[in-house]
Amino acid sequence: MHTFEIEIKVLLGSQEKASELVKKLYENDSETNIIGENSQLNHYFLVQGDFEKLYQAVQQYIAPEHHDKLHQVIIEGKGHSIRTREVDGKVLFIVKASVDDTTSANGTARIEFEEKINLSLQEADQILLDNGFPYQSKWSRQRKEYKYKDYNVCIDKNAGYGYVAEFEKMITDKDQAESTKEAIRKELALLGIEELDQGRLERMFTHYNSHRPEYYGTEKTFIIE
Repeated sequence: MHTFEIEIKVLLGSQEKASELVKKLYENDSETNIIGENSQLNHYFLVQGDFEKLYQAVQQYIAPEHHDKLHQVIIEGKGHSIRTREVDGKVLFIVKASVDDTTSANGTARIEFEEKINLSLQEADQILLDNGFPYQSKWSRQRKEYKYKDYNVCIDKNAGYGYVAEFEKMITDKDQAESTKEAIRKELALLGIEELDQGRLERMFTHYNSHRPEYYGTEKTFIIE
C-alpha cells in the first residue's frame, strides 16, 4: 500500500518566530511532544538521466523488500525529484513524485520513497552522477520534529531560508489529498501563521541554487518576496 505525503510549508524566518510557534503548539495540544532532533545534509539532483538504469544501479545497495516500492514510485509518479540525505550517521536515498499540480521538490502532495542506502553520501551521489543526474542543489539544516495533534511538525533551521516549519500528514488514499491540505491550512489559521506561497517558494529555491556556495553549511540567510 502506498502512502502519500501531504505537506504545507510556513516561512518563519527568525528564531523568535520559531519559538513562538513551538509555544503555540504546546498551548493548543497538551500532548505535543518532540519526537526527533538532528542535523542533515540534503543533496538534490536534476532529473536528466534514465530512471530504469538508475533503478538497476541502486537496488543492490537497498534492502530487497524495498525494491518494488522504489520501482512503483518511479513508474507511477510524475515530475520526480531525487535527493540523498545524510542524517544520524546513515544515508538515505529519496525519490519523490507529485500526485497534484505542485512540484515534487517543493510540493504539497507527494508519493515518496525514502530508505537507507548502504553507501556513503559521496558514493550514493556518484551513482546518480554516473547515470546522468547532475547536482541541482545542496542544503544543510538542523531539524526538530514534533508530534502535534494528527500532524508531524518539523521546524528546520535551513541554510539561506532561516527557520521553516513543515506541517505533514501521511495518507493512504490520494483522493483525500485536497481535503487533507485544507485541514492543515485551517490548523495554520488557528496557530496564526500562513502557508508559504508556492510562487515565492520557487523564487527562493531558484535564488538559493544560484548562490549556493554562499549559504551551504553556513548561518547566512536571505529574503526573497
